[in-house]
Amino acid sequence: MTRTTFDFTSAGVRCAATHFAGAHGAPVVVLAHGLAGTQDAGMFPFAEAFAAAGLHAVTFDYRGFGASDGEPRQVVSLAGQVADLHAAVDAAKRLPGVDPTRVVLWGISLGGGHVVSVAADRDDVSALVSVVPMVDGLAAARLAARHHSAGQLLASTGRGIASAVRRRAGRGPAMIPVVAHPGEAGALTLPGAYEDYHAIAGPTWRNEIAADVVMELGTRAPAKAAAAVADIPWLVQVADFDRSAPLHAAMKAAFAGRAEVRHYPGDHFDLFAGKPFHEPAVEHALHFLLRHVTVPSPELEPADG
Repeated sequence: MTRTTFDFTSAGVRCAATHFAGAHGAPVVVLAHGLAGTQDAGMFPFAEAFAAAGLHAVTFDYRGFGASDGEPRQVVSLAGQVADLHAAVDAAKRLPGVDPTRVVLWGISLGGGHVVSVAADRDDVSALVSVVPMVDGLAAARLAARHHSAGQLLASTGRGIASAVRRRAGRGPAMIPVVAHPGEAGALTLPGAYEDYHAIAGPTWRNEIAADVVMELGTRAPAKAAAAVADIPWLVQVADFDRSAPLHAAMKAAFAGRAEVRHYPGDHFDLFAGKPFHEPAVEHALHFLLRHVTVPSPELEPADG
């Protein structure tokens, strides 16, 4: 398997990416990560599986994260990440050996919603996969209220407002950990989240994020675009005990978009490599994709003699 790093530009910012080469003339799968994710934090095992099946695969870092440029660092801009995904698709279509007429979007967590938003605005997407997708920010806030105390939620909101005020004043955001232990300050503080994220963390990943991410996520609603992708083959893979991305919101969006749905009896991180449902999730995604996008057969080697 050939793996090559490359760069592309999104709104004038250099973004880092990796191409996992597939068969000549095969479709390309562009993978979008979740909250504060970097391509070396859990994306490569999925991309490698797609490339091993003959599909091209591309992972990338959003602006301000990982190996990509962009200031300020570690700040989530939902509009910026959607724009970066658009730019990644455009760059992926220009890679050697790729069939530019057949693009697949694959996203996990926050990226599972981004791919819906992007697919709804393009006419070159052949298939779509959303893994434990976060598609409704308000529903996610209600779910968080079930798993956190009122004091924790108020403190989180207060830190977010303070960070937003600092940014408007040109002073830079206030930072918090992406993941922390229960009772500590952080964006994700559910039991096990700290250990789960660190288990997939790569060398460029940083456990730091602008605190106003809580304000940004509340505006997220890619579920509203679900009906617009109803004509695109779409697979939604959900964790039935997801404590981070609301299951009912994902199911509602899947119904609106006439998606196929696969269920896994686990939590939000349980479809990543090293977890019990990673291999089934990959197998199901490949089975879905190879039903909807064809992959050229490898050329036969000449027989000896």
